[in-house]
Amino acid sequence: MSVLYTAIATASGRDGRAVSSDKKLDVTLAGPTEMGGDGEGTNPEQLFAAGYAACFGSALSMIGEKKKVDVSDAAVTAEVGIGPNDSGGYGLEVVLRVELPDGVPAETGRELVDAAHQVCPYSNATRGNIPVKLVVE
Repeated sequence: MSVLYTAIATASGRDGRAVSSDKKLDVTLAGPTEMGGDGEGTNPEQLFAAGYAACFGSALSMIGEKKKVDVSDAAVTAEVGIGPNDSGGYGLEVVLRVELPDGVPAETGRELVDAAHQVCPYSNATRGNIPVKLVVE
């Protein structure tokens, strides 16, 4: 792979801060209340969800352009769940909810979403590692 861009960020853990090397991202981190945290900041799962949703939306746009289907009004919502795994640690699971414009037929929409799932870098990174469910709405 020929790297086109490298994102760099430093974090101090679930309770602290995360800052990108260019300082464009600077967020307070806190565990969610559901996991015993105070919920006073964002958490890694929210950051992952935002990144995955944005990336998948871009992949969908690229596929839409290739197939000459206007998906410019599409929206992607990523739900990232975290819970204990069988090894004593934690694991993630993802549901991607893709809302397509009204004029896109259901079968075409499913084809576009499936194709986007093949090219999205987040999908490629998670494939075979965590469950990812695609929901076309």
